[in-house]
Amino acid sequence: LMSAGVRGILAVGTDMFHIFSKAIMGTVVHKKLGNVSVGLTIAFVIGSILGATLGGYINRAIYYVNPVMSDAFISLVYVFLLGFLGFYALKDYLNLRKVATAEKTHQFDGGGAETTTKLALKVQSIKIPPMIHFDENIVPGGRSVSAWPVGGVGFIVGLVCAIMGVGGGFLAFPLHVYVLGVSSFTTVGTNIFQIIFTAGYASITQYAVYGFVFYTLAMGLLVGSLAGIQIGALVTKVVKGYTIRGLYATAILAGFVNRLFALPEKLSDAGVISVDKAVASTLNLIGIAVFFIIIGGFAGWVLLSFVRNFKLLKEV
Repeated sequence: LMSAGVRGILAVGTDMFHIFSKAIMGTVVHKKLGNVSVGLTIAFVIGSILGATLGGYINRAIYYVNPVMSDAFISLVYVFLLGFLGFYALKDYLNLRKVATAEKTHQFDGGGAETTTKLALKVQSIKIPPMIHFDENIVPGGRSVSAWPVGGVGFIVGLVCAIMGVGGGFLAFPLHVYVLGVSSFTTVGTNIFQIIFTAGYASITQYAVYGFVFYTLAMGLLVGSLAGIQIGALVTKVVKGYTIRGLYATAILAGFVNRLFALPEKLSDAGVISVDKAVASTLNLIGIAVFFIIIGGFAGWVLLSFVRNFKLLKEV
């Protein structure tokens, strides 16, 4: 939205409102596929609401002081977080691809390398009640984790969510997988479920009531999401867990490049640095082109996977 010229804080509020509505539809699909953990969601949302309240306050405070600086601040946060998460996830994907077994697995058995990090094992060793059980259909006997670190993760995601105008999935995904030790499949469905509460609360209480939601634009985005959610959710059943991580890394790095190339123009407009206007504008256009080419390719791959496996998916 910012690449299309929408002011940062309005893009944040609008996208959160759209994501909130879209997540309701996505949750219905993933619940049927068995990818949703209600226990993880409850603990997560308690923390995320606190974080979203703080994040919304920070964003509005900066905007009221200097609207141009607000755009630069949001872009800077995007560059820092997407760069770190994207390269970390890419490294993880490449490692998992190396250790993945050559043996072919059944399309619907959740095959592929699904490992738990050393950090996640340490977090799961914390036995402070209440305990949350999950991944019963992924690992024999399932896994468990204390609700307290889950709430902490929720706070971090809620804070970033309210500042960046996202549902938090791009950050919640690695935190669930690498810190809490949740499988990729359960993480995808659970994240969409928590977004209903996190994005709904933040979009309404932190942005809509202050006039920072473009409702017509949000409805347009929602209409386009109707088919995308159905197709995307079903495709998770015909790809390996480490493939989902690889696609996640690709999408995050695309966003990183987009905001990185837009940053010189934003910082120049805010008076922080001095950059030739033509150079800054050219860099911004390159970032936009790279982003849509990568994300367009990603979407094309998802559609192709859906078409190729249509007969199998009809049985799900």
